[in-house]
Amino acid sequence: MKKWIWLLLAVLVAFAAVGSSGFLTQFQQPAVIETGKVENSNPVKENTEKLTASSPPPVSAQKLFAHIQNLNFKRYTDPERSRTRTYITSQLKKFGWKPQLQKFSEGVNIFAERQGTDKQAGAILVGAHYDTVAISPGADDNATGIAVLLEIARILGSRPTPRTLQLAFFDKEEVGLLGSQAFTQKAANLQNLHGAIVMDMVGYACYTPGCQQYPTSIPVTPPSDKGDFLAVVGDTEHLQLLNAFQNSQVISPTSLNKAETLSPTSLKKGDVNLPPVLTLPIPFKGLLTPDTLRSDHAPFWLQGVGAVLITDTANLRTPHYHQASDTPSTIERSFFTGAAQVVVNATNFLLAN
Repeated sequence: MKKWIWLLLAVLVAFAAVGSSGFLTQFQQPAVIETGKVENSNPVKENTEKLTASSPPPVSAQKLFAHIQNLNFKRYTDPERSRTRTYITSQLKKFGWKPQLQKFSEGVNIFAERQGTDKQAGAILVGAHYDTVAISPGADDNATGIAVLLEIARILGSRPTPRTLQLAFFDKEEVGLLGSQAFTQKAANLQNLHGAIVMDMVGYACYTPGCQQYPTSIPVTPPSDKGDFLAVVGDTEHLQLLNAFQNSQVISPTSLNKAETLSPTSLKKGDVNLPPVLTLPIPFKGLLTPDTLRSDHAPFWLQGVGAVLITDTANLRTPHYHQASDTPSTIERSFFTGAAQVVVNATNFLLAN
């Protein structure tokens, strides 16, 4: 994952630029959705009936961490990345998928698809990169994204939804987003695509006050002085994708039949403690904020396809970014499991609506 040190500062730049251009209405204030709280008029109640009809079960923490342990090796050289592809494709086949290898000049992407029940409803793609930098085993960057993507394959692969579910594992993200660029340059891959969810580092949290870094003068009150939230970055032209993550935050996956909202004291056995979600809407496809274009969501934006990036904010929070110390032992298990559930909930919501 590319460096995020100036991500939130870039949001400020966009805010100022949009305001000075007279287009302030195109930029929405970043929103923080905390567990059990609804701070705006998102249509959670309006969508409850649809959500309850096809709500996903909770993720399996055991399976998520098994994937991270099985991927505990560097994924930089050709043999290492080939080994990674073998693991991913074997898991997908185990879950009933038929993965395809999409080769490009510098590497190989993995793609799989489960058809929806409504051919006119389009598709939702969920993706993550599987390569690492040369010195790192990349437990957070990005075995966490791979693990969540495989858990989505297991949970949602056999569940009928109106929209088609697509999975993409991108190669060569760390050397310039080459895999996602190659993917989006093929028109067939974007046909009927209604949105993409890209995960890049979703497993690290810190709970010491001051451990979460922020650039100064950002146009949003920090959600916490701790690094305990999940950031969702999306383009303002496709706000429904950001809204899906807000909706996913207030619905309990095991209590949807009663349309209950979650709070720390209302969790039942089997529920997952969901982290707060910070949503960041970015205008003009990120062209005014180039530091928001440093992961695999960016090529989708530049092709006019809505996409969101899901992240723990990388080196704004973790000292293990692009280091040999990015190992399974540094993953914060409760946060990672909750982050995985947020992504599953939002994916399921988008597939059904």
